[in-house]
Amino acid sequence: MTKSVEGPAFYATGQRSTWRDVRAVLHPPYTAWHLSYVVLGAMIAPHVNWTTLIATLLAFFLAVGIAAHALDELRGRPLGTALPAWLLSGAAAVGLGGAVALGAIGITRVGFGLLAFMVVGAFFVLAYDLELFGGLVHTDLGFALSWGAFPVLTSAYAQTSTISWSAVVLAVAAALLSAAQRNLSNPVRMIRRRVTSVEGEIRFADGTVRPIDRDFLLVPSERALRSLSIAMIALSVAFVLVRRVH
Repeated sequence: MTKSVEGPAFYATGQRSTWRDVRAVLHPPYTAWHLSYVVLGAMIAPHVNWTTLIATLLAFFLAVGIAAHALDELRGRPLGTALPAWLLSGAAAVGLGGAVALGAIGITRVGFGLLAFMVVGAFFVLAYDLELFGGLVHTDLGFALSWGAFPVLTSAYAQTSTISWSAVVLAVAAALLSAAQRNLSNPVRMIRRRVTSVEGEIRFADGTVRPIDRDFLLVPSERALRSLSIAMIALSVAFVLVRRVH
């Protein structure tokens, strides 16, 4: 079994540096995974407006990739970065502000219905990552809805100014995928960030004994998370290629 590397996440390992801290806060594989939902939401439209898709991707990158993750690190330092609080706060403000600005521009093309998605999106970012209302949104269900279903529905609406049944079904699929992600990553984060030692063993029927150690618990789940993140990116790229060709 491949030996895991120490660090708060599989994409945040190695010697401490500013670049490592910035990369860790951006959560590259997970950010790309959730941006894939934005692409897929647009791909089910009868006709894709590519300018709108790019703007929607940028808005979600600013809101989720930057603002939400900066707020998450600001609250409790789960990744253990040395980035100053003023930088994280500034990144969150610029990220969320930029996303709202892009949404405001989008209203001129999509209509005022987009305003509802802007309000809900800002609410998810603040309520989830700051654990407002006693952590009511910061749950497995909250994660599945906010980072899974919501990007699909927003992107689909930005393309057509309506929500089709196909968009709803796709949103359900994205929510379930995000729920799977959460269920895989929760124990991984716990082991990497809070556990100092693991002890135990598995005894097989043939008498073989397999020690239960940190890598035994981490490696399979992290391999699955890596594979799923790459698979979602590949899936969204495949749909883009199909639409561009036709």
